[in-house]
Amino acid sequence: MDIWQLGIFCSVVELKGFSRASRAVHLTQPTVSSHIRDLEQHFGCRLIDRLGGGAVPTPAGKLLYRYARRLIALRDEMETAMAEFQGKIRGRLKIGGSTIPGGYILPGLIGAFKKAYPGASVVLKVGDTRGIVARIAAGEIELGVVGARTRQAGIVQKELIRDRMQVIVPAGHHWQKRRSVTLSELREEPFILREEGSGTRKSLALETAGKGFRLEDFNVVAEMGSTEAVVQAVKGGLGISILSPIAVAEELQIGSLRALDVADLDLTRHFYLTTHRRRTRSPLAEAFISHLEMSVK
Repeated sequence: MDIWQLGIFCSVVELKGFSRASRAVHLTQPTVSSHIRDLEQHFGCRLIDRLGGGAVPTPAGKLLYRYARRLIALRDEMETAMAEFQGKIRGRLKIGGSTIPGGYILPGLIGAFKKAYPGASVVLKVGDTRGIVARIAAGEIELGVVGARTRQAGIVQKELIRDRMQVIVPAGHHWQKRRSVTLSELREEPFILREEGSGTRKSLALETAGKGFRLEDFNVVAEMGSTEAVVQAVKGGLGISILSPIAVAEELQIGSLRALDVADLDLTRHFYLTTHRRRTRSPLAEAFISHLEMSVK
């Protein structure tokens, strides 16, 4: 057993399949299967169940996954620390971003960071706010940028980027020439929500609750699991939604979508730099955080 095999095992668990994992680690599927068999022989138990073309960890596999992730994170921290000791910023940094930061803000910032530190490798995991916070708490990633506050124990958050959500309507909508609408008007329109766990949804729920309303009071016609799905549904005429203009900048520019304010709602929110209080950050993570804070000033 070695760290390399544990990394392959984690890829199979996270990607829920041998073929997807083989592409991710640049090995053939039989080679990936062989490494998993070696681990199962080493521990004397089955670690992965192959179900319907997919792969799920057994109870023993779930236990191994938790320890494997910690070992891999410690290895990455060790390599970064040794490079720092020699006056170099290099190594592998795993970070996370909720939908808007992960899809539209962090990729460009990572590119600039890579130019400044050619020896650094940054792995970006994108998910909803709840999922990214859970990964930070589990030690799978060192830091994240998410769109909502969390009360999870041990998690520290700092305001990083200011954002203002707006109502997004398709071209041809009867509101397309307006600058703003009221909350009462908004509640009557077919409305598309993001899924539970989304920072966008949480921010909207908090603000409307302050006005005495619940999201259930809206005319909700669909809930979508990604911003991209919401955008396509709005463009297709299913309904309207509230999103960050950052996510639809191109559509706003070409005119396929329009953005309006809600006159009686403050839809300002922040994206938060999120870390774990009790985990020592690697020098590479410290350098990336400094880069983030300088870039968004």
